[in-house]
Order: sequence, then C-alpha cells, then structure tokens
Amino acid sequence: MSSKPAPAWIAAVHAASRFFGVIAAGMILVSIVVVCQMVFVRAVLNQSSIWQTEFVMYLLVAATFIGSPYILLTRGHVAVDVVPLMVRPRARRGLHMVGSLIALTFCGLFLYASVPWWWETWVSDQTTSSMWRARLWIPYLSVPVGLTMLCLQYLAEMWLVVTDREHPFGLSPDDRL
Repeated sequence: MSSKPAPAWIAAVHAASRFFGVIAAGMILVSIVVVCQMVFVRAVLNQSSIWQTEFVMYLLVAATFIGSPYILLTRGHVAVDVVPLMVRPRARRGLHMVGSLIALTFCGLFLYASVPWWWETWVSDQTTSSMWRARLWIPYLSVPVGLTMLCLQYLAEMWLVVTDREHPFGLSPDDRL
C-alpha cells in the first residue's frame, strides 16, 4: 500500500460521507421520538395524528439515501466476499473495479433520473395530499443529494484501490479461503 496521503478531494468526500452518516442517524432518532409521540397521542390522549406517519416515512427514506455514502465508506453494507477470498489479489482488483463500475453506473443513472423528478416538485411547489400538506421538494431532495454523495464515495473508493492506497474489498493480500 502507498504511504502517500490521499488527496484533499478524497478527504473531503470521506468527511462529507461521515457528516451525512451523522445526519442520517439523527433522522432515525427523530423518527423514533416522533413514533413514540404518535403512539402517546393516539393511545393515551385518544387524538388523531395528522403529520407523524408521513413525517416518519419521509424521514426514514431520506435517512436511507443520505446515509448510504457513510455505509459504503465504512463497508457497512451486506457483502458476500467468498469469490474475492478465493481469487488472487490481482483478480480481486478486477472484481472490485467491475463491481464498483456497475454500482456507480446504476447510481449515476438513478441520480440522472432523480434530479428532474426533484426539480419538478420544486418549481411546481407540490405538496402531499394529506391535511399536513408537506412540501414534497424537501424530502425528495434527499434522493439526488444522497446519490451524488454515493457516486463521489464510489469514485473515491475506486481511486484509492487503483492507486494502491487501499486493498480491494478491504481484504489484505494474505486473506484467503
């Protein structure tokens, strides 16, 4: 592995991914509090909830998109590494690059489709059909923002592997089945 430090753009992407991970965790915590409040309002006060279900639904979806770059950064996603463990380190690099390029392509296409979708809600000031009438551009913004960061995180990860600053899949050359 190279002892040279990673360039500033890699450090910035990693810092932003960590920041978004904290934001996503906060969103999940807020969702838990709101669900508890909703249960209290319905069960104890015998009142109806107006905004809570919709709020939690949008917040959890936003947390998923906003938190995805952090999950990639920390390798927190579910991974099956049987094949990488069976092949030589050079083949691992090829597998990693092919898999990362496929994932980056998918995320890039999804990002490309999500920007006009978000933009339409922004310019037309669309709201939910519920009594709460939440402006849709706010939760929808998490999709292009999260996908942009996820694409940048994939690029950073690929660059680190290509420049021998990290091992593919986080596996050292000695890791074998």
